[in-house]
Amino acid sequence: MWCITEITSEYRKRMYRLLNLYNKAYDPANPVVCFDEKSKQLLEDSRIPIPMKPGQVKKYDYEYRRKGTCNIFVAVEPKAGKHFIKVTDQRTRQDFAKFIKWLVEVKYKSAKKIKLVLDNLNTHFEKSFYETFSEHECSRLLKKIDFIYTPKHASWLNMAEIEINLLDHECLDRNIGNRSDLESEINAWTKRNNREKRKLNWSFTKYKADKKLSKYYVS
Repeated sequence: MWCITEITSEYRKRMYRLLNLYNKAYDPANPVVCFDEKSKQLLEDSRIPIPMKPGQVKKYDYEYRRKGTCNIFVAVEPKAGKHFIKVTDQRTRQDFAKFIKWLVEVKYKSAKKIKLVLDNLNTHFEKSFYETFSEHECSRLLKKIDFIYTPKHASWLNMAEIEINLLDHECLDRNIGNRSDLESEINAWTKRNNREKRKLNWSFTKYKADKKLSKYYVS
């Protein structure tokens, strides 16, 4: 649950830009891609779970062993039903830049311009590219990306948040003890969603925003 105290003109400007973008017709040449990331703690069961039986659910022991953490980069193109997820050891500026480069060069090679929606985390800026690649490489990559930021403290406007919630609920809501198993589970979930072209339907419009949130608006 997000706590909204006041919404400034800058907040509204960014919010309106996103809501108008989400309302536009699908354009494969200029895809809207929402990006976010999450940390996943690796937990190993201390005892082997008892398998599910007819009339009985699978049983787990409450004890577990901590096996470190991994980072999960998540990108989703909501209107096309395209899902791209990678597991990394960390979420440094270099990791972020390399993931976006992979999107640009591999997944959206034929796109004219990627409308990349993301939050204001300190790694999510052009500086990350210049710390990772040559100036020439940065120029080539960045000319294909239009960075579109959510208002500060308003990540709920990023549809990648919905994707992460689905991933947590449908795939990661249990103990996973190592990176290999984590990648295997995530890859299976991602392949199924891409095969089914599972889309995210956004229904929150500028009109609804003004009706619901106007009491928080400040000039």
